[in-house]
Amino acid sequence: MIKKLSQSDIKLILKSRKPDSNKETYGHALLVVGSKGKMGAAAIAARACLRSGVGLLTVNIPSEERSILQISIPEAMIIDRESNEIDYPFFSAIGIGSGLGISKETQEIIIKLLGDYKHPMVIDADALNIISSNKKLLDIMPKGMILTPHSKEFDRLFGHHISTNERIKSAIKKAKEMRCIIVLKGHKTIITNGIETFQNTTGNAGLAKGGSGDALTGMITAFLASNYTPFESAKLGVYLHGFAADYTLKKQSMESMLITDIIENIGYSFKACLKNNQVPTDFCI
Repeated sequence: MIKKLSQSDIKLILKSRKPDSNKETYGHALLVVGSKGKMGAAAIAARACLRSGVGLLTVNIPSEERSILQISIPEAMIIDRESNEIDYPFFSAIGIGSGLGISKETQEIIIKLLGDYKHPMVIDADALNIISSNKKLLDIMPKGMILTPHSKEFDRLFGHHISTNERIKSAIKKAKEMRCIIVLKGHKTIITNGIETFQNTTGNAGLAKGGSGDALTGMITAFLASNYTPFESAKLGVYLHGFAADYTLKKQSMESMLITDIIENIGYSFKACLKNNQVPTDFCI
């Protein structure tokens, strides 16, 4: 049975920030993202991760692109892509894929990462495309991995599906077999661990633009680093991402909203869900 993911579900999961906490309390996330011409994806993922409460964030990007991130997001630390001495197990959580590209170099990064990091991580975008061309990598994934494909990426991974319903059934089956979390992105995003399955109830067509998935990757990675379980992290990320998009309609239309607008409204999502408030209905459209 597929359950509707509700605000009451999120309120039960979401933890209030403790007054005596510090940055170590909320983890140190690593985002392996970005490439030449795709640094916007890296910046979007990083900003969404920071807006979602992670304690510390390091971003792994090509050295020649580092100024873009250092200027746009000074709160993030940087490790050059060319560095061969990244201690992956040091990080609380890892998100990989946004704007990464599919070069031989990035393929080697994914193989090394899956070999070195034995904890759940978030895998999206180009990382999924690389895995789809080398499906043996699916066999070495640690349990609890969070895969966030849209329909085309899902089909590249698991074969062609003729309908959304068929794809959902396949996602539930694969999540159970692989002991992972699958976030099947779409009009009504599905989150499943193969045992329980939820359909998201937030979001709107303003999210049908480039960058939306990058922001979601950053958000889920932040929750994973902050010591939520993989399934909790996926549910929180998807619901709050959509809630922020719904709130953004207060000032924007679905046509005009940008993912950067939505990221700036993540804070409202936290406040509203902790207090059980609804999105205001006095939209200016």
